[in-house]
Amino acid sequence: MSPTSTHGLCRPAAHPLRRVLKRLRAAMALAAVMVGLQGCDLIDVHPYYTDYHGVGQVNEKNIQRIQSAMAGRDSMTFAVLSDTQRWYDETHDAVRSINARGVDFVIHCGDLTDFGATKEFELMRDELQGLEAPYVCLIGNHDHLGNGVFVFRSMFGPEDFAFDAGDTHFVALNTNALENDYSVPIPNFAFIGDDRAALAPTVRRTVVAMHAMPFTDQFNDNVADIFQERLRQYPALQFCLCGHNHRTVVMQPFEDGIDYYQCGAAKSRQYLIFTLTSHGDKHCEVVDY
Repeated sequence: MSPTSTHGLCRPAAHPLRRVLKRLRAAMALAAVMVGLQGCDLIDVHPYYTDYHGVGQVNEKNIQRIQSAMAGRDSMTFAVLSDTQRWYDETHDAVRSINARGVDFVIHCGDLTDFGATKEFELMRDELQGLEAPYVCLIGNHDHLGNGVFVFRSMFGPEDFAFDAGDTHFVALNTNALENDYSVPIPNFAFIGDDRAALAPTVRRTVVAMHAMPFTDQFNDNVADIFQERLRQYPALQFCLCGHNHRTVVMQPFEDGIDYYQCGAAKSRQYLIFTLTSHGDKHCEVVDY
């Protein structure tokens, strides 16, 4: 059989240009199908694509609101919630309940998402935007997953931040060391030192918030004692706030008189309300909703 016969198994070799044109037509056909599917909303962007819709730099904007509204104040009431991941209906109800209480501001102790996906951040931020009081969000260990940390930085801001509410200094720290394989300084002692050195003279007491408290799976317990010692150097450390373990409890992990208030997950339908008075008193209320 002749190698150029068209009646047997052997056929003439395709011209290179023909192969290129054939592949080009196939690629164009596939692109047309993809565009058509996108037009029908059958295909979405990758869940870890970091571009998002809506407001960004939420913490910075709300900190400005808090500091302006609280200037000169020596008493306050604020709410704390945490671990709202996946529980959108429960978070929606929490927002309504908090609005009815008329607090000065709200602190979210992290885990806005379950998988660190951009859409999760968008959905939870949109629920929290229903709060009438300004709110700030910390980063949780689940928020680090995928490209979540990049979305968090753009949507909410730096992982470590601080602000003054009247005469009280609030410090918010990233304590999710495990999610970073201990490859970056978490907790960030440089931030803590710089923040403490820059305190305004009007500050007379301090509250520290984090996602995972010392001696939990996320925290770098090699530096737990140093961490607590650095926190106690702030003026009149009142207590610490945290989430992560999905249950509401108060404890003293260092048995040094400093309470850690752990806020339960949204699935438990609980959040905390704190009142700090001008006389230096403090009160915590567990709210069921």
